[in-house]
Amino acid sequence: MKKILITGGAGFIGSNLTEYFLNKGYFVRCLDNFATGYHHNIEEFLNNSNYELIEGDIRDLETCHLAVKGMDYVLHQAALGSVPRSINDPITSNEVNVSGFLNMLVASRDAGIKRFVYAASSSTYGDSEKLPKVEEIIGKPLSPYAVTKYVNELYADVFAKTYNMQIIGLRYFNVFGRRQNTRGAYAAVIPLFTKLLIQHESPTINGTGENSRDFTYIDNVIQMNERAMLTDNENAVNTVYNTAVGDRTNLMQLAGYIKEYLAEYDTEIAKIEIKFGPNRVGDIPHSLASVDKAKQLLGYQPTHVIQQGLKEAVRWYWENKSML
Repeated sequence: MKKILITGGAGFIGSNLTEYFLNKGYFVRCLDNFATGYHHNIEEFLNNSNYELIEGDIRDLETCHLAVKGMDYVLHQAALGSVPRSINDPITSNEVNVSGFLNMLVASRDAGIKRFVYAASSSTYGDSEKLPKVEEIIGKPLSPYAVTKYVNELYADVFAKTYNMQIIGLRYFNVFGRRQNTRGAYAAVIPLFTKLLIQHESPTINGTGENSRDFTYIDNVIQMNERAMLTDNENAVNTVYNTAVGDRTNLMQLAGYIKEYLAEYDTEIAKIEIKFGPNRVGDIPHSLASVDKAKQLLGYQPTHVIQQGLKEAVRWYWENKSML
């Protein structure tokens, strides 16, 4: 039985990865401090004999050593996300995303982990205006969060070369789907808009609505993690990959899709107006990924475009309104 440590396993992406790999017969250990993860995301796993929870913080090296003990693979999802959060509190973002990441690399090195797959970020592209984004061309970071995720890539490259580790980074592009948090000041746009519309409130778009993103459904992200973890292609290791669909949607289109799909459950939602506010500091205007590298080296084939993913996500939020 293969054994996986998923850091941040009580979070949005981590809990979805946990569910997937438990269903495939893996042993899954979760490490989470519940700063941004939730107990309700993992309740259904607690009675599974192939699941183990360690409540702890990646900023503590001893905890990291304990978590990796006996594991074959690490899927490192633990991080403090959100550009605005990092602008408001750059020190904590750095402690978690850089020092915590380094602790996990050191612990994984010492434990002889077979492969370390980590959540990188499209924020690494920074002020590069080139579209689509290709892995080898990046710009300067535009936020403290982006700095931390770029430093992760630098550390990963050094550890792969210096300690002969197998490491793969996945540059996530605006991931969304079931279990994504709708609450708090740093909720992502899709769960936030969905919650507000269900509550018959008007969502506010930052800017004119023309800013666009490569919104990526959670099932595509799960596929990329699995392919990165298990690939036997030597040329596919010790690099980074865009984890996306390869298509972009602007915020006005996005709001329109969410209203349309929610109106199937509540026709009044179709009448709700969208508001507009100022652009957010640190935001890039457009984001679009090339996924050619992932297709070529990992055999990646995205299964969900934006409309398919949104329909599934909206249904999940509607069926779990009590969690909004």
